[in-house]
Amino acid sequence: MSFEYTIFTGGPGGEIRTKQVSRTKRPEDVVIKITHSGLCYTDIHQRHRDIALGHEGAGVVVDVGSAVRKLKVGDRVGFGFLRGTCGHCSECLTGDDMYCPGADLYSVQGASDVGSLASHAFIPETFAYKIPDSIPSAHAAPFMCAGATVFEALYRYGVRSGDRVGVLGVGGLGHLAIQFARAMGCTVIVFSTNESKCQEALELGAHEFIVFTSAEARKSVIPVNHLLVVSPRQPDWKIFIPLLAPHATIFPLTVDMTGDLTLPALPFIAKGMRVQGSNVAPRSVYAPLLSFAATHNVKPIVQEFPMTQKGLSDAFAALDAGTVRYRAVLVAQD
Repeated sequence: MSFEYTIFTGGPGGEIRTKQVSRTKRPEDVVIKITHSGLCYTDIHQRHRDIALGHEGAGVVVDVGSAVRKLKVGDRVGFGFLRGTCGHCSECLTGDDMYCPGADLYSVQGASDVGSLASHAFIPETFAYKIPDSIPSAHAAPFMCAGATVFEALYRYGVRSGDRVGVLGVGGLGHLAIQFARAMGCTVIVFSTNESKCQEALELGAHEFIVFTSAEARKSVIPVNHLLVVSPRQPDWKIFIPLLAPHATIFPLTVDMTGDLTLPALPFIAKGMRVQGSNVAPRSVYAPLLSFAATHNVKPIVQEFPMTQKGLSDAFAALDAGTVRYRAVLVAQD
């Protein structure tokens, strides 16, 4: 039996459209009535396409398939970029299912009628994550991509309590990276070009704030063990390499999608450093992410918009203009 629901799609010129679609519930599916959706910069790149937009979803389970065992009607859940995998490849079997070659990934391959900017979504049970009672849905939605991206890097790639963690940029990902790294027991150093962000960075949990364009300010920096690049553009690496400790790790999380990552070879090699790629988190990371956020009161700063054509157009315009502080969240109106 098919179920009709509404999705928001892109279109030529980037205008936002609504579309009625239908889908048949599979045995493994939970049907989620979406109440909140984060808006990510990835959506900017997809708004010209006729696909269901959005991949930071939160809502309530309203129906379950016959094979569903853990979730039930009434549960609050979230879902993200990854909506299904083959379940049989080495990546799936070793907890790296984000890299499954057959994955159902938002905007890349898989279902074009499943997104978080919609009235409902059909998600396999194991790709829907139960939200702790203490996390509001408006905060849970951005964790499904922005939060998962920075938590994944900190949680899985050798960052330890006591390490010095640099965060380049205070924004949609940066303000979450500061909170997560601080709660993990790291010393957090925020690098920015904007002195006006200093007080807020310190309030979010940063221990130090460095305007890295100032040669005088750079003299005071004790080198950092890890650098999360969460700014829209790459920095001048000739400036930054001296600020990194031997064996430091660079995590390029939001660098320019069309650009090359170019590092000065000899200084990079001389310090034995590495660049660590890190995609949105696999399933195994979401439960610890949500539990950690609930325990340590990590929460995104959100700006809410109504989940309507106008509301979504306004949110996209704000994201384009760089005025969102710091995650745009669309709220269902029924």
